[in-house]
Amino acid sequence: MRFPVVHRLAAALLLSACASTTFASTTHVPQQQVPGVYHQQIGQLQVTALFDGTVALGRQELIGIDAGAVTRLLDHRYVPEDGKGLQTAVNAYLVQRGTHLALVDTGTAQCFGPGLGQVLSNLQAAGYAPSEVDDVLLTHAHPDHLCGLLDAQGKPAFPKATVWLSKADADYWLDPASEATAPQPLRFAFALARNAVAPYAAAGSLRRFTSSDTLPAGVTALDSHGHTPGHVSYRLDAGASQQLLVWGDIVHFHAVQFARPDASYEADSNRNAAIASRRTMMSEAAAKGWWVAGAHLPFPGLGHVRSEGDAFAWVPGEFAPLPVK
Repeated sequence: MRFPVVHRLAAALLLSACASTTFASTTHVPQQQVPGVYHQQIGQLQVTALFDGTVALGRQELIGIDAGAVTRLLDHRYVPEDGKGLQTAVNAYLVQRGTHLALVDTGTAQCFGPGLGQVLSNLQAAGYAPSEVDDVLLTHAHPDHLCGLLDAQGKPAFPKATVWLSKADADYWLDPASEATAPQPLRFAFALARNAVAPYAAAGSLRRFTSSDTLPAGVTALDSHGHTPGHVSYRLDAGASQQLLVWGDIVHFHAVQFARPDASYEADSNRNAAIASRRTMMSEAAAKGWWVAGAHLPFPGLGHVRSEGDAFAWVPGEFAPLPVK
Protein backbone atom coordinates (compact mmCIF):
# COMPACT_ATOMS: atom_id res chain seq x y z
CA MET A 1 0.00 0.00 0.00
CA ARG A 2 0.91 3.66 -0.14
CA PHE A 3 3.13 4.24 2.86
CA PRO A 4 3.31 8.05 2.93
CA VAL A 5 -0.51 8.35 3.09
CA VAL A 6 -0.82 5.28 5.26
CA HIS A 7 1.67 6.80 7.68
CA ARG A 8 -0.37 9.97 7.99
CA LEU A 9 -3.60 8.03 8.38
CA ALA A 10 -2.11 5.72 10.96
CA ALA A 11 -0.71 8.61 12.94
CA ALA A 12 -3.84 10.75 12.91
CA LEU A 13 -6.79 8.41 12.54
CA LEU A 14 -6.14 5.14 14.39
CA LEU A 15 -9.31 3.17 14.96
CA SER A 16 -10.41 2.85 18.57
CA ALA A 17 -12.45 -0.29 18.08
CA CYS A 18 -12.99 -3.08 15.59
CA ALA A 19 -15.87 -5.48 15.07
CA SER A 20 -17.41 -7.38 17.94
CA THR A 21 -15.72 -10.66 18.74
CA THR A 22 -18.89 -12.50 19.70
CA PHE A 23 -19.82 -14.78 16.85
CA ALA A 24 -22.63 -17.22 16.23
CA SER A 25 -22.37 -20.74 14.87
CA THR A 26 -23.06 -20.93 11.12
CA THR A 27 -24.06 -23.33 8.37
CA HIS A 28 -21.45 -22.05 5.87
CA VAL A 29 -24.00 -22.06 3.04
CA PRO A 30 -25.00 -18.38 2.84
CA GLN A 31 -27.44 -17.77 0.00
CA GLN A 32 -27.76 -13.96 0.08
CA GLN A 33 -25.30 -11.20 -0.64
CA VAL A 34 -24.85 -8.68 2.16
CA PRO A 35 -22.93 -5.37 2.15
CA GLY A 36 -19.17 -5.91 2.20
CA VAL A 37 -19.43 -9.59 1.27
CA TYR A 38 -19.57 -11.37 -2.07
CA HIS A 39 -19.74 -15.13 -2.62
CA GLN A 40 -18.44 -16.82 -5.77
CA GLN A 41 -18.40 -20.54 -6.49
CA ILE A 42 -15.27 -21.50 -8.42
CA GLY A 43 -15.17 -25.21 -9.08
CA GLN A 44 -14.84 -26.94 -5.71
CA LEU A 45 -14.09 -23.68 -3.92
CA GLN A 46 -16.53 -21.27 -2.33
CA VAL A 47 -14.75 -17.94 -2.40
CA THR A 48 -15.98 -15.10 -0.22
CA ALA A 49 -14.64 -11.63 -0.95
CA LEU A 50 -14.46 -9.50 2.19
CA PHE A 51 -14.40 -5.72 1.91
CA ASP A 52 -12.10 -3.92 4.35
CA GLY A 53 -12.73 -0.36 3.10
CA THR A 54 -11.03 2.09 0.79
CA VAL A 55 -7.90 4.23 0.81
CA ALA A 56 -6.98 7.12 -1.49
CA LEU A 57 -3.88 6.75 -3.69
CA GLY A 58 -2.60 9.78 -5.56
CA ARG A 59 -2.05 9.43 -9.29
CA GLN A 60 1.35 11.10 -8.87
CA GLU A 61 2.54 7.95 -7.09
CA LEU A 62 2.63 6.10 -10.38
CA ILE A 63 6.24 5.90 -11.53
CA GLY A 64 7.63 5.34 -15.02
CA ILE A 65 4.67 6.82 -16.85
CA ASP A 66 4.10 10.48 -17.71
CA ALA A 67 1.23 12.41 -16.18
CA GLY A 68 -0.47 12.91 -19.56
CA ALA A 69 -0.65 9.16 -20.17
CA VAL A 70 -2.13 8.63 -16.72
CA THR A 71 -4.79 11.25 -17.41
CA ARG A 72 -5.68 9.64 -20.75
CA LEU A 73 -5.96 6.19 -19.19
CA LEU A 74 -8.15 7.47 -16.37
CA ASP A 75 -10.40 9.41 -18.76
CA HIS A 76 -13.90 7.88 -18.85
CA ARG A 77 -12.92 5.15 -16.42
CA TYR A 78 -14.91 6.87 -13.67
CA VAL A 79 -12.62 5.92 -10.81
CA PRO A 80 -13.78 8.04 -7.85
CA GLU A 81 -11.18 10.69 -7.06
CA ASP A 82 -10.98 13.54 -4.60
CA GLY A 83 -8.25 15.80 -3.29
CA LYS A 84 -6.63 12.88 -1.46
CA GLY A 85 -6.42 10.62 -4.51
CA LEU A 86 -8.09 7.78 -6.37
CA GLN A 87 -10.44 5.51 -4.45
CA THR A 88 -8.72 2.16 -3.96
CA ALA A 89 -10.35 -0.88 -2.38
CA VAL A 90 -8.77 -3.11 0.25
CA ASN A 91 -10.03 -6.70 -0.05
CA ALA A 92 -9.39 -10.05 1.62
CA TYR A 93 -10.59 -13.49 0.51
CA LEU A 94 -11.94 -16.46 2.44
CA VAL A 95 -11.66 -19.72 0.52
CA GLN A 96 -13.64 -22.76 1.65
CA ARG A 97 -12.70 -26.20 0.39
CA GLY A 98 -14.96 -28.77 2.00
CA THR A 99 -14.71 -27.97 5.70
CA HIS A 100 -11.32 -26.26 5.43
CA LEU A 101 -11.19 -22.46 5.63
CA ALA A 102 -8.25 -20.41 4.38
CA LEU A 103 -8.20 -16.62 4.64
CA VAL A 104 -5.90 -14.80 2.21
CA ASP A 105 -4.83 -11.54 3.88
CA THR A 106 -6.65 -9.97 6.80
CA GLY A 107 -7.16 -6.26 6.14
CA THR A 108 -6.11 -3.29 8.22
CA ALA A 109 -7.93 -3.73 11.56
CA GLN A 110 -6.92 -0.73 13.69
CA CYS A 111 -3.74 0.21 11.80
CA PHE A 112 -5.35 2.75 9.45
CA GLY A 113 -8.09 5.32 9.77
CA PRO A 114 -11.89 5.35 9.68
CA GLY A 115 -13.51 3.65 6.71
CA LEU A 116 -11.15 0.66 6.95
CA GLY A 117 -10.83 -2.35 9.23
CA GLN A 118 -14.03 -4.12 8.21
CA VAL A 119 -12.77 -7.61 7.34
CA LEU A 120 -13.57 -9.17 10.72
CA SER A 121 -17.12 -7.80 10.88
CA ASN A 122 -17.74 -8.76 7.25
CA LEU A 123 -16.44 -12.25 7.94
CA GLN A 124 -19.13 -12.51 10.62
CA ALA A 125 -21.74 -11.08 8.23
CA ALA A 126 -20.74 -13.76 5.72
CA GLY A 127 -21.65 -16.43 8.25
CA TYR A 128 -18.24 -17.48 9.56
CA ALA A 129 -16.59 -17.29 12.96
CA PRO A 130 -12.90 -16.30 13.02
CA SER A 131 -12.21 -19.25 15.32
CA GLU A 132 -13.15 -21.53 12.42
CA VAL A 133 -10.38 -20.27 10.11
CA ASP A 134 -7.75 -22.99 9.69
CA ASP A 135 -5.05 -21.09 7.79
CA VAL A 136 -4.22 -17.45 7.13
CA LEU A 137 -2.18 -16.98 3.95
CA LEU A 138 -0.42 -13.61 3.85
CA THR A 139 0.68 -12.31 0.47
CA HIS A 140 3.12 -9.95 2.22
CA ALA A 141 3.73 -8.13 5.48
CA HIS A 142 2.32 -4.66 4.77
CA PRO A 143 -0.12 -3.37 7.44
CA ASP A 144 -3.21 -3.52 5.21
CA HIS A 145 -2.64 -7.25 4.76
CA LEU A 146 -1.65 -8.45 8.25
CA CYS A 147 -2.87 -5.97 10.86
CA GLY A 148 -6.18 -7.84 10.81
CA LEU A 149 -4.47 -10.76 12.52
CA LEU A 150 -5.41 -8.98 15.77
CA ASP A 151 -8.84 -8.02 17.04
CA ALA A 152 -9.81 -4.73 18.71
CA GLN A 153 -8.39 -5.94 22.01
CA GLY A 154 -5.05 -6.82 20.45
CA LYS A 155 -5.72 -10.55 20.76
CA PRO A 156 -5.38 -13.11 17.95
CA ALA A 157 -8.43 -12.71 15.74
CA PHE A 158 -7.96 -16.25 14.38
CA PRO A 159 -6.90 -18.22 17.46
CA LYS A 160 -6.87 -21.65 15.83
CA ALA A 161 -5.23 -20.64 12.55
CA THR A 162 -1.76 -21.29 11.23
CA VAL A 163 -0.36 -18.08 9.73
CA TRP A 164 1.77 -18.42 6.59
CA LEU A 165 4.24 -15.67 5.63
CA SER A 166 7.10 -16.03 3.15
CA LYS A 167 10.48 -16.28 4.83
CA ALA A 168 11.83 -13.46 2.67
CA ASP A 169 9.14 -11.04 3.86
CA ALA A 170 9.37 -12.26 7.45
CA ASP A 171 13.14 -11.87 7.48
CA TYR A 172 12.80 -8.29 6.31
CA TRP A 173 9.71 -6.91 8.04
CA LEU A 174 10.14 -8.66 11.38
CA ASP A 175 13.81 -7.73 11.79
CA PRO A 176 14.52 -4.51 13.75
CA ALA A 177 17.77 -4.19 11.82
CA SER A 178 15.77 -3.74 8.61
CA GLU A 179 13.72 -1.02 10.23
CA ALA A 180 16.85 0.90 11.18
CA THR A 181 17.99 1.12 7.56
CA ALA A 182 14.57 1.53 5.89
CA PRO A 183 13.41 4.86 4.44
CA GLN A 184 11.84 6.97 7.16
CA PRO A 185 8.27 6.91 5.74
CA LEU A 186 8.28 3.09 5.91
CA ARG A 187 9.56 2.61 9.43
CA PHE A 188 6.18 2.75 11.16
CA ALA A 189 5.16 -0.47 9.34
CA PHE A 190 7.84 -2.65 10.94
CA ALA A 191 6.49 -2.41 14.49
CA LEU A 192 2.96 -3.03 13.18
CA ALA A 193 4.14 -6.22 11.47
CA ARG A 194 6.00 -7.48 14.52
CA ASN A 195 3.05 -6.73 16.78
CA ALA A 196 0.53 -8.44 14.48
CA VAL A 197 2.38 -11.75 14.25
CA ALA A 198 3.79 -11.82 17.80
CA PRO A 199 1.04 -13.89 19.49
CA TYR A 200 1.01 -16.38 16.63
CA ALA A 201 4.79 -16.72 16.78
CA ALA A 202 4.61 -17.22 20.55
CA ALA A 203 2.01 -19.96 20.08
CA GLY A 204 4.12 -21.68 17.42
CA SER A 205 1.54 -21.06 14.71
CA LEU A 206 3.56 -18.69 12.50
CA ARG A 207 5.11 -20.47 9.52
CA ARG A 208 7.92 -18.71 7.64
CA PHE A 209 7.83 -20.70 4.44
CA THR A 210 10.12 -21.08 1.44
CA SER A 211 9.49 -22.52 -2.01
CA SER A 212 10.44 -26.00 -0.75
CA ASP A 213 7.82 -26.07 2.01
CA THR A 214 4.43 -27.75 1.72
CA LEU A 215 1.48 -25.39 2.10
CA PRO A 216 -2.13 -26.34 2.87
CA ALA A 217 -3.68 -28.78 0.41
CA GLY A 218 -4.41 -27.29 -2.98
CA VAL A 219 -2.38 -24.13 -2.36
CA THR A 220 0.75 -23.13 -4.31
CA ALA A 221 2.77 -20.00 -3.52
CA LEU A 222 4.05 -18.18 -6.60
CA ASP A 223 7.02 -15.86 -6.28
CA SER A 224 5.83 -12.38 -7.20
CA HIS A 225 8.35 -10.27 -5.30
CA GLY A 226 9.00 -6.64 -6.09
CA HIS A 227 6.29 -4.83 -4.18
CA THR A 228 8.00 -6.30 -1.11
CA PRO A 229 11.07 -8.56 -0.95
CA GLY A 230 9.00 -11.66 -0.30
CA HIS A 231 5.64 -10.87 -1.89
CA VAL A 232 3.88 -14.05 -3.04
CA SER A 233 0.68 -14.78 -4.91
CA TYR A 234 -1.36 -17.88 -4.13
CA ARG A 235 -2.75 -20.25 -6.74
CA LEU A 236 -5.55 -22.41 -5.39
CA ASP A 237 -6.64 -25.53 -7.23
CA ALA A 238 -10.41 -25.48 -7.68
CA GLY A 239 -10.64 -28.81 -9.53
CA ALA A 240 -12.07 -29.43 -12.99
CA SER A 241 -9.08 -27.59 -14.51
CA GLN A 242 -10.01 -24.35 -12.71
CA GLN A 243 -7.55 -22.25 -10.75
CA LEU A 244 -7.89 -19.18 -8.56
CA LEU A 245 -4.97 -16.76 -8.36
CA VAL A 246 -5.08 -14.47 -5.32
CA TRP A 247 -2.36 -12.04 -6.30
CA GLY A 248 -2.14 -9.53 -3.46
CA ASP A 249 -0.59 -6.23 -4.56
CA ILE A 250 0.26 -6.98 -8.18
CA VAL A 251 -2.00 -4.03 -9.10
CA HIS A 252 -2.80 -0.83 -7.19
CA PHE A 253 -4.10 1.39 -10.03
CA HIS A 254 -6.32 -0.93 -12.07
CA ALA A 255 -7.32 1.75 -14.60
CA VAL A 256 -3.65 2.29 -15.47
CA GLN A 257 -1.57 -0.78 -14.72
CA PHE A 258 -3.42 -3.32 -16.86
CA ALA A 259 -2.95 -1.13 -19.92
CA ARG A 260 0.53 -0.09 -18.78
CA PRO A 261 2.02 -2.90 -16.67
CA ASP A 262 5.35 -1.04 -16.86
CA ALA A 263 3.90 1.70 -14.64
CA SER A 264 5.19 1.02 -11.14
CA TYR A 265 4.10 2.28 -7.75
CA GLU A 266 6.27 4.43 -5.53
CA ALA A 267 5.89 2.05 -2.57
CA ASP A 268 7.36 -0.90 -4.52
CA SER A 269 10.58 -2.00 -2.86
CA ASN A 270 12.05 -3.09 -6.21
CA ARG A 271 10.22 -1.48 -9.11
CA ASN A 272 11.81 -3.52 -11.89
CA ALA A 273 10.99 -6.76 -10.07
CA ALA A 274 7.43 -5.55 -9.39
CA ILE A 275 6.92 -4.84 -13.10
CA ALA A 276 8.30 -8.27 -14.05
CA SER A 277 6.03 -9.97 -11.51
CA ARG A 278 3.01 -8.04 -12.75
CA ARG A 279 3.66 -9.08 -16.34
CA THR A 280 4.21 -12.69 -15.35
CA MET A 281 1.07 -12.96 -13.23
CA MET A 282 -1.08 -11.20 -15.82
CA SER A 283 0.33 -13.28 -18.68
CA GLU A 284 -0.25 -16.57 -16.89
CA ALA A 285 -3.73 -15.64 -15.73
CA ALA A 286 -4.71 -14.53 -19.25
CA ALA A 287 -3.16 -17.50 -21.05
CA LYS A 288 -4.59 -20.11 -18.67
CA GLY A 289 -7.97 -18.55 -17.98
CA TRP A 290 -7.46 -18.42 -14.23
CA TRP A 291 -9.84 -16.65 -11.94
CA VAL A 292 -8.08 -13.72 -10.26
CA ALA A 293 -8.68 -12.06 -6.90
CA GLY A 294 -6.93 -8.76 -6.26
CA ALA A 295 -6.47 -6.96 -2.95
CA HIS A 296 -6.80 -3.52 -4.57
CA LEU A 297 -9.17 -4.21 -7.45
CA PRO A 298 -12.68 -2.73 -7.19
CA PHE A 299 -14.66 -4.87 -4.77
CA PRO A 300 -15.26 -7.80 -4.97
CA GLY A 301 -12.09 -7.87 -7.07
CA LEU A 302 -12.91 -11.21 -8.70
CA GLY A 303 -12.62 -11.75 -12.43
CA HIS A 304 -10.26 -12.59 -15.26
CA VAL A 305 -7.39 -11.01 -17.19
CA ARG A 306 -7.54 -10.58 -20.97
CA SER A 307 -4.50 -10.00 -23.17
CA GLU A 308 -4.56 -6.95 -25.43
CA GLY A 309 -1.39 -7.00 -27.51
CA ASP A 310 1.50 -6.33 -25.15
CA ALA A 311 -0.91 -5.11 -22.49
CA PHE A 312 -3.87 -6.48 -20.59
CA ALA A 313 -7.43 -5.70 -19.51
CA TRP A 314 -9.44 -6.52 -16.42
CA VAL A 315 -12.69 -8.48 -16.95
CA PRO A 316 -14.80 -8.34 -13.76
CA GLY A 317 -16.72 -11.48 -12.89
CA GLU A 318 -20.45 -11.34 -13.37
CA PHE A 319 -22.84 -11.63 -10.46
CA ALA A 320 -24.16 -15.15 -10.04
CA PRO A 321 -26.25 -16.84 -7.37
CA LEU A 322 -24.65 -19.63 -5.42
CA PRO A 323 -25.64 -23.16 -6.38
CA VAL A 324 -28.32 -24.65 -4.17
CA LYS A 325 -26.93 -27.36 -1.91
